[in-house]
Amino acid sequence: MPTVPRRRSAMRGHLVVCGDTPLAFRLADELATRYLQDVTVILPSKKRNQGPQIAELPRVKVHEAPELNDETFRDVNAEAARAVALVGNSEVGNIHAALRVQELNPGARLVIRMSNTSLGARIRTLFNDCAVLSDGAMAAPSFVAAALGDPAPSHVRVAGRTLYVARRSDRPSTIICGLADTRHSEGNPRLLPDPGESANLVLAVADKTPRDPLLQHRPQSSPFTALTRSLPLIFNRRLMQVVLVLLGVIVAGTVVLSVADGYGVGKAIYFMLLDVAGAADPDPKMGALGKVTQVVVTLASLALVPAVTAAVVDAIVRARLAGPFDRLRQPISGHVVVVGLGGVGVRVVAQLNDLGVPVVCVDINEDAVGVPMARRERLPIVIGDATRMETLRSAWVNTCRAVVTVTSDDITNLEAGLSSRELKDNVRVVLRLFDDDLAGRVHRNFRIPVSRSVSFLAAPAFAAAMMERQVIGTIPVGRKVMLIAEVPVVPGSALEGCPLSDANQPGESRVLAVGRRGGQHFDWEPQNGYMLVRGDRLIVLATRTGIGNVRARSISPSAAWGPG
Repeated sequence: MPTVPRRRSAMRGHLVVCGDTPLAFRLADELATRYLQDVTVILPSKKRNQGPQIAELPRVKVHEAPELNDETFRDVNAEAARAVALVGNSEVGNIHAALRVQELNPGARLVIRMSNTSLGARIRTLFNDCAVLSDGAMAAPSFVAAALGDPAPSHVRVAGRTLYVARRSDRPSTIICGLADTRHSEGNPRLLPDPGESANLVLAVADKTPRDPLLQHRPQSSPFTALTRSLPLIFNRRLMQVVLVLLGVIVAGTVVLSVADGYGVGKAIYFMLLDVAGAADPDPKMGALGKVTQVVVTLASLALVPAVTAAVVDAIVRARLAGPFDRLRQPISGHVVVVGLGGVGVRVVAQLNDLGVPVVCVDINEDAVGVPMARRERLPIVIGDATRMETLRSAWVNTCRAVVTVTSDDITNLEAGLSSRELKDNVRVVLRLFDDDLAGRVHRNFRIPVSRSVSFLAAPAFAAAMMERQVIGTIPVGRKVMLIAEVPVVPGSALEGCPLSDANQPGESRVLAVGRRGGQHFDWEPQNGYMLVRGDRLIVLATRTGIGNVRARSISPSAAWGPG
């Protein structure tokens, strides 16, 4: 009698998290408290970094090991683990450790943290069952939503595109699919209705078209207003103060000469011009006060020329350092200032730009990760220290709608946020803070809508990936949540050899795009008659039940998982 392959239980094995990072702590907490799973965390020491916090979590066991080698994984019984997350700071180390785990346990689910998503897509093909996630990409929508004043993200970044929820009546240019019919019940909408044209909420592709009508009808500033607003940015304020003081001394001296020694105004101006030219000839009839005044005016005149020269040179240097910030002569308003163009900032900028929101980028480092992208999109960039008022004025914080500070330093983010409030007291400020206790106190005392750390925002997605396959985004609709997942078509699965339409179930699931076997790009307009083959990848929008059904049909029966 042939042996029937045993179906894996959803509760088979324990979960392993590798890394001494804030994400490791948040992920372990999410798995233990929300999913009630037994978790083993591998880190160098219980007494350093995240160790003390992780050791206090319920259902979590800490294993101390100096490195992630074969012996370490055997010590934590990785051969029987259901899923292993590699979330350390070293991406190379995460990949190396994942290869070790796969050799010990080919059936384990692997979740790898990588900021380079294009490389991650290639790395994923090296493993049997693997999700590669970027914590910055998972957190970015929350920062964008906070900047725009939305209660929750209504958009998601998928395979290089930003998808967002829109009303059909707004006539978005590119509609992916009908999302929901909310006309009868906003709180309990009818999801993925059939036909899709009956949905009043749709999922559309953001194409840089402004979503805020006010952005399209904002009155233009007059040239004079633009010039007066730009002068403080072009010229160094302190140098201009020196120039004005010297001019004041010269003018005052002219007045003294014309009054105290009985000179006429014309003759006093004549002496002033001689002083400026450095060719003054003292008048023998001039009194003591006049002589003193002329000496003072002469010294002020000599200092005026280098002061003006310094102001002009400084203005030229500042204009060059501003780089692509070509709007100095035309002030802007209603934009979002993003401080920090690192892994998180570059994604926040890209999504705001896709959504048609004007963005000004600020970073102290001209070689920051996001600078090439901002220049490619012709976005204004201010290179400078965001904790300085001068830099914030250059980004027109006094006329912006929001400031998002997402550098890797809490103090920089906090100081930039508070300084922005000094320039514009009602500006919306969104801070990235790693310290949760500090975040809470800042929120209570300064009334700033603080977005917590990236690890706090990204941990739920990493946990879902360990438990429920590749969940890459969520879309809230009323009181319900739609999931977006990438589902591979595995050899021997029920979907292999079937038309694409078989994966679409009204009210439950809809295939948004297909990545054909061996290709890196997705087809966003797939035909329902396309025959699925092994190695294809599907991007599916579905309910939690729908994701489970599509997942069950996409993998081979011998490797099937129970509902996560």
